[in-house]
Amino acid sequence: MSSADKVGLIGRLDTQALLGEEVLVLQITGEWAQVAVRDQPSPLDVRGYPVWIPVRQLTASPPPRSDTSVVVTAPTAWLRSGATSLEVSFGTWLPLLGRQGGADVVGVPGGSRMSIDAQSVGTAPVAGSGSAIVAGARTFLGLPYLWGGTSGFGYDCTGLVYLIFKAHGITVPRDSDPQSRAGVAVSRADLQPGDLIFFSAHGTAYHVAIYSGAGMVIDSPSPGYPVEEVALALMPNVADLSAQRRFLTR
Repeated sequence: MSSADKVGLIGRLDTQALLGEEVLVLQITGEWAQVAVRDQPSPLDVRGYPVWIPVRQLTASPPPRSDTSVVVTAPTAWLRSGATSLEVSFGTWLPLLGRQGGADVVGVPGGSRMSIDAQSVGTAPVAGSGSAIVAGARTFLGLPYLWGGTSGFGYDCTGLVYLIFKAHGITVPRDSDPQSRAGVAVSRADLQPGDLIFFSAHGTAYHVAIYSGAGMVIDSPSPGYPVEEVALALMPNVADLSAQRRFLTR
Protein backbone atom coordinates (compact mmCIF):
# COMPACT_ATOMS: atom_id res chain seq x y z
CA MET A 1 0.00 0.00 0.00
CA SER A 2 1.15 3.52 -0.74
CA SER A 3 1.29 6.21 1.97
CA ALA A 4 -1.85 7.74 0.48
CA ASP A 5 -3.61 4.36 0.62
CA LYS A 6 -2.75 4.04 4.31
CA VAL A 7 -3.93 7.56 5.12
CA GLY A 8 -7.17 6.75 3.30
CA LEU A 9 -7.90 4.03 5.86
CA ILE A 10 -8.19 6.51 8.73
CA GLY A 11 -11.70 6.37 10.10
CA ARG A 12 -12.63 3.58 7.66
CA LEU A 13 -10.69 0.52 8.84
CA ASP A 14 -11.66 -0.86 12.25
CA THR A 15 -9.44 -3.91 12.62
CA GLN A 16 -7.81 -6.78 10.75
CA ALA A 17 -8.37 -10.53 10.92
CA LEU A 18 -5.58 -12.93 10.09
CA LEU A 19 -5.74 -15.81 7.63
CA GLY A 20 -7.71 -18.67 9.14
CA GLU A 21 -9.30 -16.72 12.00
CA GLU A 22 -12.85 -17.80 12.71
CA VAL A 23 -15.61 -15.23 12.32
CA LEU A 24 -19.34 -15.34 12.90
CA VAL A 25 -21.28 -14.08 9.90
CA LEU A 26 -24.01 -11.71 11.09
CA GLN A 27 -25.42 -10.58 7.74
CA ILE A 28 -24.55 -10.32 4.06
CA THR A 29 -25.38 -7.32 1.89
CA GLY A 30 -24.24 -7.62 -1.70
CA GLU A 31 -20.48 -8.17 -1.80
CA TRP A 32 -20.01 -7.33 1.89
CA ALA A 33 -20.51 -9.39 5.04
CA GLN A 34 -20.85 -8.13 8.59
CA VAL A 35 -18.94 -10.49 10.88
CA ALA A 36 -17.89 -10.78 14.51
CA VAL A 37 -14.18 -11.61 14.89
CA ARG A 38 -14.39 -14.12 17.72
CA ASP A 39 -10.81 -13.74 19.02
CA GLN A 40 -11.04 -9.95 19.39
CA PRO A 41 -12.97 -9.11 22.60
CA SER A 42 -15.02 -5.93 22.42
CA PRO A 43 -17.89 -4.35 24.36
CA LEU A 44 -19.40 -3.59 20.95
CA ASP A 45 -20.54 -7.23 20.67
CA VAL A 46 -20.09 -10.12 23.11
CA ARG A 47 -19.64 -12.45 20.11
CA GLY A 48 -16.48 -10.65 18.92
CA TYR A 49 -15.37 -7.47 17.22
CA PRO A 50 -18.08 -6.48 14.68
CA VAL A 51 -16.80 -5.36 11.26
CA TRP A 52 -17.66 -5.49 7.56
CA ILE A 53 -15.40 -7.45 5.21
CA PRO A 54 -15.61 -8.43 1.53
CA VAL A 55 -17.53 -11.70 1.06
CA ARG A 56 -14.66 -12.95 -1.15
CA GLN A 57 -12.47 -13.11 1.99
CA LEU A 58 -14.76 -15.71 3.58
CA THR A 59 -14.84 -19.45 3.11
CA ALA A 60 -16.96 -22.13 4.74
CA SER A 61 -14.26 -24.74 3.99
CA PRO A 62 -11.82 -25.11 6.89
CA PRO A 63 -8.17 -26.11 6.45
CA PRO A 64 -7.33 -29.83 6.44
CA ARG A 65 -7.43 -31.23 9.96
CA SER A 66 -4.31 -31.90 12.01
CA ASP A 67 -3.51 -32.59 15.67
CA THR A 68 -0.56 -30.16 15.47
CA SER A 69 -0.46 -26.51 14.48
CA VAL A 70 2.30 -23.99 13.90
CA VAL A 71 2.22 -20.22 14.35
CA VAL A 72 4.09 -17.66 12.27
CA THR A 73 6.81 -16.13 14.46
CA ALA A 74 8.49 -13.96 11.80
CA PRO A 75 6.97 -10.50 11.16
CA THR A 76 5.60 -11.93 7.90
CA ALA A 77 6.20 -15.16 5.97
CA TRP A 78 5.34 -16.65 2.59
CA LEU A 79 3.05 -19.57 1.89
CA ARG A 80 3.81 -21.25 -1.44
CA SER A 81 2.25 -23.86 -3.68
CA GLY A 82 3.63 -24.10 -7.21
CA ALA A 83 3.31 -20.68 -8.80
CA THR A 84 0.94 -19.47 -6.07
CA SER A 85 2.27 -17.50 -3.10
CA LEU A 86 0.62 -15.69 -0.21
CA GLU A 87 2.27 -13.47 2.41
CA VAL A 88 0.90 -14.01 5.92
CA SER A 89 1.36 -12.22 9.22
CA PHE A 90 3.03 -12.91 12.51
CA GLY A 91 0.54 -14.69 14.75
CA THR A 92 -1.14 -16.69 11.97
CA TRP A 93 -1.96 -20.25 13.10
CA LEU A 94 -1.84 -23.05 10.51
CA PRO A 95 -2.44 -26.83 10.85
CA LEU A 96 0.81 -28.73 10.34
CA LEU A 97 0.37 -31.57 7.83
CA GLY A 98 3.99 -32.65 7.33
CA ARG A 99 7.53 -31.56 6.57
CA GLN A 100 9.43 -31.48 3.31
CA GLY A 101 13.07 -30.45 3.35
CA GLY A 102 13.37 -27.11 5.15
CA ALA A 103 9.66 -26.36 4.79
CA ASP A 104 6.54 -27.22 6.74
CA VAL A 105 3.48 -28.34 4.80
CA VAL A 106 0.42 -26.60 6.24
CA GLY A 107 -3.28 -26.42 5.56
CA VAL A 108 -5.05 -23.20 4.61
CA PRO A 109 -8.71 -22.14 4.52
CA GLY A 110 -10.44 -23.57 1.49
CA GLY A 111 -8.90 -26.99 2.12
CA SER A 112 -5.64 -26.67 0.16
CA ARG A 113 -2.04 -27.28 1.23
CA MET A 114 0.91 -24.92 1.01
CA SER A 115 4.48 -24.85 2.29
CA ILE A 116 6.18 -22.36 4.59
CA ASP A 117 9.82 -21.94 5.67
CA ALA A 118 10.16 -23.92 8.91
CA GLN A 119 12.33 -21.17 10.40
CA SER A 120 9.41 -18.73 10.14
CA VAL A 121 7.10 -20.70 12.45
CA GLY A 122 6.95 -22.18 15.94
CA THR A 123 4.78 -24.83 17.55
CA ALA A 124 3.53 -23.06 20.69
CA PRO A 125 3.11 -19.56 22.12
CA VAL A 126 6.16 -18.16 23.88
CA ALA A 127 5.63 -17.91 27.64
CA GLY A 128 3.85 -14.69 28.56
CA SER A 129 6.60 -13.01 30.60
CA GLY A 130 7.29 -9.29 30.60
CA SER A 131 10.64 -9.80 28.92
CA ALA A 132 9.01 -11.94 26.20
CA ILE A 133 6.32 -9.31 25.56
CA VAL A 134 8.95 -6.58 25.24
CA ALA A 135 11.18 -8.70 23.00
CA GLY A 136 8.22 -9.51 20.77
CA ALA A 137 7.24 -5.86 20.46
CA ARG A 138 10.83 -4.86 19.67
CA THR A 139 10.71 -7.19 16.67
CA PHE A 140 8.50 -4.60 14.97
CA LEU A 141 10.54 -1.45 15.69
CA GLY A 142 10.56 0.62 12.52
CA LEU A 143 7.36 -0.89 11.09
CA PRO A 144 5.16 1.94 9.72
CA TYR A 145 1.89 2.67 11.54
CA LEU A 146 -1.32 1.34 10.01
CA TRP A 147 -4.71 2.59 11.16
CA GLY A 148 -6.71 -0.41 12.39
CA GLY A 149 -3.71 -2.70 11.88
CA THR A 150 -3.35 -5.90 13.91
CA SER A 151 -0.71 -7.67 11.84
CA GLY A 152 2.93 -7.76 10.84
CA PHE A 153 2.02 -5.56 7.87
CA GLY A 154 1.31 -2.63 10.22
CA TYR A 155 -0.16 -1.83 13.63
CA ASP A 156 -2.09 0.88 15.33
CA CYS A 157 -1.33 1.31 19.03
CA THR A 158 -3.95 -1.16 20.25
CA GLY A 159 -3.32 -3.64 17.44
CA LEU A 160 0.33 -3.94 18.47
CA VAL A 161 -0.69 -4.63 22.06
CA TYR A 162 -3.46 -7.03 21.07
CA LEU A 163 -1.41 -9.26 18.75
CA ILE A 164 1.81 -9.30 20.82
CA PHE A 165 -0.14 -10.40 23.88
CA LYS A 166 -2.18 -12.92 21.87
CA ALA A 167 1.03 -14.44 20.49
CA HIS A 168 2.10 -15.03 24.08
CA GLY A 169 -1.15 -16.73 25.07
CA ILE A 170 -2.82 -13.69 26.68
CA THR A 171 -6.15 -12.31 25.44
CA VAL A 172 -6.73 -8.57 25.84
CA PRO A 173 -9.56 -6.43 24.43
CA ARG A 174 -9.03 -5.04 20.93
CA ASP A 175 -9.47 -1.31 21.67
CA SER A 176 -7.66 1.02 24.08
CA ASP A 177 -10.52 2.06 26.38
CA PRO A 178 -11.65 -1.54 27.09
CA GLN A 179 -7.97 -2.48 27.51
CA SER A 180 -7.62 0.30 30.11
CA ARG A 181 -10.42 -1.24 32.16
CA ALA A 182 -9.13 -4.83 32.08
CA GLY A 183 -6.19 -6.45 33.79
CA VAL A 184 -4.98 -5.18 37.18
CA ALA A 185 -4.24 -1.55 38.04
CA VAL A 186 -0.64 -0.72 39.02
CA SER A 187 0.98 2.53 40.07
CA ARG A 188 3.42 4.38 37.86
CA ALA A 189 6.13 3.75 40.47
CA ASP A 190 5.50 -0.01 40.25
CA LEU A 191 5.65 -0.32 36.44
CA GLN A 192 7.41 -3.42 35.15
CA PRO A 193 8.30 -4.50 31.59
CA GLY A 194 5.20 -5.73 29.78
CA ASP A 195 2.77 -3.47 31.66
CA LEU A 196 0.48 -1.23 29.61
CA ILE A 197 0.29 2.55 29.85
CA PHE A 198 -2.83 4.46 28.82
CA PHE A 199 -3.55 8.02 27.79
CA SER A 200 -7.03 9.50 28.13
CA ALA A 201 -9.10 12.54 27.23
CA HIS A 202 -12.60 13.31 28.53
CA GLY A 203 -12.60 10.06 30.52
CA THR A 204 -11.85 7.77 27.58
CA ALA A 205 -8.52 6.06 26.90
CA TYR A 206 -7.48 6.86 23.33
CA HIS A 207 -3.91 5.52 23.27
CA VAL A 208 -1.81 2.70 24.74
CA ALA A 209 1.88 1.82 24.86
CA ILE A 210 3.92 -1.07 26.27
CA TYR A 211 6.29 -0.27 29.13
CA SER A 212 9.71 -1.73 28.29
CA GLY A 213 11.64 -0.77 31.44
CA ALA A 214 13.96 2.03 32.58
CA GLY A 215 11.37 4.69 31.82
CA MET A 216 10.95 3.60 28.19
CA VAL A 217 7.88 2.51 26.22
CA ILE A 218 7.27 0.76 22.89
CA ASP A 219 4.65 2.61 20.94
CA SER A 220 2.97 2.65 17.53
CA PRO A 221 2.12 6.35 17.76
CA SER A 222 0.24 7.67 14.73
CA PRO A 223 0.06 7.75 10.92
CA GLY A 224 3.38 8.65 9.37
CA TYR A 225 5.42 7.27 12.26
CA PRO A 226 6.84 3.77 12.88
CA VAL A 227 6.75 1.53 15.92
CA GLU A 228 9.36 3.09 18.22
CA GLU A 229 10.91 2.80 21.67
CA VAL A 230 10.96 6.18 23.40
CA ALA A 231 11.23 7.73 26.84
CA LEU A 232 7.81 7.95 28.49
CA ALA A 233 8.65 11.36 29.93
CA LEU A 234 9.30 12.73 26.44
CA MET A 235 6.09 11.54 24.80
CA PRO A 236 4.10 14.51 23.46
CA ASN A 237 0.90 13.34 25.19
CA VAL A 238 2.49 12.45 28.56
CA ALA A 239 0.16 14.96 30.27
CA ASP A 240 -2.73 12.64 29.30
CA LEU A 241 -1.23 9.64 31.13
CA SER A 242 -4.20 8.16 32.96
CA ALA A 243 -3.70 4.49 33.89
CA GLN A 244 -1.30 1.59 34.10
CA ARG A 245 -2.57 -1.99 33.79
CA ARG A 246 -0.94 -5.38 34.20
CA PHE A 247 -2.07 -8.51 32.36
CA LEU A 248 0.87 -10.73 33.30
CA THR A 249 1.14 -12.96 36.35
CA ARG A 250 4.30 -11.95 38.19
